[in-house]
Amino acid sequence: MREYQFPPSLQVGDKVTIISPAGKIDKGFLKGAKRILESWGLEVAISKHAAGESGRFSGSVKQRATDLQLAMDDERTKVILCSRGGYGAIHLVDQINFDKFRENPKWLLGYSDVTLLHELFQYNGYASIHSLMARHLSVEPKDDPCSLKLRNILFGELPSYQSPKHKLNINGTAKGILRGGNLSVLNGLRGTPYDFPAEGTILFIEDIGERPYHIDRMMNNLKLGGVLEKISGLIVGQFTEYEEDLSIGKEVYEMIADMVKSYDYPVCFDFPVGHVVNNVPLICGSETELTVDNKGVKLVFK
Repeated sequence: MREYQFPPSLQVGDKVTIISPAGKIDKGFLKGAKRILESWGLEVAISKHAAGESGRFSGSVKQRATDLQLAMDDERTKVILCSRGGYGAIHLVDQINFDKFRENPKWLLGYSDVTLLHELFQYNGYASIHSLMARHLSVEPKDDPCSLKLRNILFGELPSYQSPKHKLNINGTAKGILRGGNLSVLNGLRGTPYDFPAEGTILFIEDIGERPYHIDRMMNNLKLGGVLEKISGLIVGQFTEYEEDLSIGKEVYEMIADMVKSYDYPVCFDFPVGHVVNNVPLICGSETELTVDNKGVKLVFK
């Protein structure tokens, strides 16, 4: 089971750099995120093109890649916060160099399309945090639980989470490396060097705006490719903003449950991760233990 390097925990006064590696974002969300991070005692820099606009993107490929590379190379930056997802991080994968980053590793934060960058970081041997982004920090109150959990992780406190039982859960206990994120993005990396290794993985998935038969297609890709057979556990998060399509005969969770019911590992449904307010931060590349029983679900980071 591969081990991933954790960047150093933060100290008061450390620097965070906010970038926009994909979609364009309102400047107000950047300013709001900066304000909250500064309230945590951190120095915050906003990258040159973070508030830019080039079609649906925050900048050209060169501009977005330059912002990410500069943040990765900056000796003082300890955290890179992706302002939002959207679409576009795929353009940066073959543009990024990790040589200087290896001398000063730092945390990467974000979710949705940022799943692609998490996979890039894990490919290069580094853990990262699937977490809320700028809009959440700007809109939610200062005592927002997910924001505070993210702050605690950054300052060195490993989390543990509990969620209620679900009628479709499959009981069991598993240990493994936590990997995953947005199902569509993960599916887009299948067959590339950045696809996650199935063996020893506790996989978590979520998605937004995907039709149920699209989700069925992507899950079947994982099944036919041997991924669902090889993983150690499955965490099914939030699938949101789609129209239920009972013409396929099942609801989304039921469809996934039927696909994995023959495997001998724990599976939980309705875990608080995804395009929702209650989107708990998860350390991608961390050793974890997943327990699913009649009382509910427990996920512990080691």
